[in-house]
Amino acid sequence: MKLFMPDRVYIDPKSLEYDTGIMIKEKLETLNIPIIQTKKVEIEGKSPSENYAKAKKTIYLTVNREKKLRKCKPSADYQFALSSSCPGHCEYCYLQTTQGEKPFMKVFANVDEILKVVQEHIDENLPNITTFECGSITDPVALEHLTGSLKKCIEFFSNSENGRLRIITKFNNVDSFLDIKHNDHTKFRFSINTKYIIGKFEHSTSSFEERIEAATKIAKAGYPIGFIIAPIMIYENWKEDYRELLTSLKSQLVDYNKEITFELIQHRFTATAKELILTRFPNTELDLNEEKRQLKWGPYGKFKYVYPKEQSTEIKEYISVLIQDNFINSKIEYFT
Repeated sequence: MKLFMPDRVYIDPKSLEYDTGIMIKEKLETLNIPIIQTKKVEIEGKSPSENYAKAKKTIYLTVNREKKLRKCKPSADYQFALSSSCPGHCEYCYLQTTQGEKPFMKVFANVDEILKVVQEHIDENLPNITTFECGSITDPVALEHLTGSLKKCIEFFSNSENGRLRIITKFNNVDSFLDIKHNDHTKFRFSINTKYIIGKFEHSTSSFEERIEAATKIAKAGYPIGFIIAPIMIYENWKEDYRELLTSLKSQLVDYNKEITFELIQHRFTATAKELILTRFPNTELDLNEEKRQLKWGPYGKFKYVYPKEQSTEIKEYISVLIQDNFINSKIEYFT
């Protein structure tokens, strides 16, 4: 797909105290992207949906001063961020409720300081291996052509005896990672779904075919790989579509003999998320009918609506069998 380009970039002057910040600014200048040096981001749309759309084309170059990393179960031990938000317009995205009314993308210039905090967490957990997720609040691959930050992280973890990196993406901009000596310390996971769900709800992201092509490139480069199938939805012909998804994936990875992991996440939403989704996507065809769901207490102090137990069990068992039938080298890490 075409690489993302912002309409405008706001730059916090503090970010230019770092080599990465200077490099990103120079890159943006060569691309003739309007730059405003200020600590305040101003997005003024005529409606909430316009605010959202404008924010998704805006970058704020700043710094990340987080010293204590948040836990990230079941994906990893901890999460850290090179950026926040992403160019994708996925209607169901759980970040709808965490990024505010104007979810512009923050890009952090102080990568070395962020990695220093990562190293401190590794040292605290010695002699154990500590795993880190860097895609919990963003998609770092989507912004890599503007930042180069993820490549730096992969190189950092390649030299770490006790640290491991996990990446999740819906984008196919992976060529800059193919020649890195990664030492199997970074795992790429690709978020995949049926063609119906990607086409209907995952706007401004790479297509199913592009993601699988990118996954094949990463696999050939020797990285450990995995797939997140999320959000799994029940709709007309859902079983046939998920069967097609897994058989198509198998045909592209037939020569990959290492372990392939799968993470399975059913569709869920909170009352707050539903309100925001309907504001931003008034014509959405997402199934947000609370009466068809059951409440489940979430880890962040909010109830979420998930499928009733009978349907949830059916999803888990059906997708698990498809995976096991198609991939003898598969491991299902969790279903939630």
